[in-house]
Amino acid sequence: MGNLMSEQVSGAVRHPLTGVATALASAAAFATSGAFGKSLLVGGWSPGAVVTMRIALAAGVLLGPALWSLRGRWGALRRNGWLVVGYGLTGVAGCQLAYFNAVTHLSVGVALLLEYLAPVLIVGWLWARHRQRPRRLTTIGVALAVAGLLLVLDVLDGGSVSAVGVMWGLGAAVCLVLYFLLADHVGDDLPPLALAGGGLLVGALSLGLAGWVGVLRMTRGAQQVPLGGVVVPWWVPVLVIALVAAAFAYVAGIAAVRLLGAKVASFVALTEVLFAVLFAWLVLAELPTLVQLFGGVLIVAGLVAVRADEARQPEPQGSEQILARPVPTP
Repeated sequence: MGNLMSEQVSGAVRHPLTGVATALASAAAFATSGAFGKSLLVGGWSPGAVVTMRIALAAGVLLGPALWSLRGRWGALRRNGWLVVGYGLTGVAGCQLAYFNAVTHLSVGVALLLEYLAPVLIVGWLWARHRQRPRRLTTIGVALAVAGLLLVLDVLDGGSVSAVGVMWGLGAAVCLVLYFLLADHVGDDLPPLALAGGGLLVGALSLGLAGWVGVLRMTRGAQQVPLGGVVVPWWVPVLVIALVAAAFAYVAGIAAVRLLGAKVASFVALTEVLFAVLFAWLVLAELPTLVQLFGGVLIVAGLVAVRADEARQPEPQGSEQILARPVPTP
């Protein structure tokens, strides 16, 4: 979403209650991806196959609206072509692939919390690259997030957390950072649906090509997979993660920003972590330990502090604007 999430219609009237409801619907929709996607992984489907099906189907759904939004604006697509390609390769394909590989080894909640460290990494990048020293509240937020990460990984009690899963989760966070940085440079003249649809299309084509040449494992699993205590056809969770957790979630997220503005919508988007834990519990009977849940609270509190610090300042420009953006899930 990135720049598409920050674009606002000039003179648009914002409706807070409708906007909050829409933002919550978007966060809940994004959060279904982990639980429903993992049911396919448990059924023997490879992460590459799951992600490719999800992105390809979502791209097909948004292709028509994306083309419609581009009528008369094809020059904007040409000017931002390479950025859209990079966005699709990293923020869409790479981020989702890393996330689904992470949930193969970790619980859905832990994997998502690792990915949500992206804003903390962005603070470090802005400090190192642009000498933008974080303010006090941002520093407190980073400290809370790092402390929460230590609890989520259960390192203090010597708990066993898959190192491979952690690396994939951090890889998803890095891809999310690239997602923000690339989207931050996309021109405002490119319609939101065009960026979303173009990114999904690039992601689907790149994953399909990687699978065709044998670089990415595309393993079909069982025809019936476990879901919420019952066994369902494989296409049921595929439809959920493609239509609900991708196509609907992106469009609802765009609508939420138009109604609330990017900063308020970004705070509401943090509820995605809570929804993800809830769905993982209901669908997979999977719940992080109390220590990990407390660590998750610290991470979310840290992100809230970082964004509250940004919200206290005038509307950011350039690279600073990255931190004011909502955080999507793969």
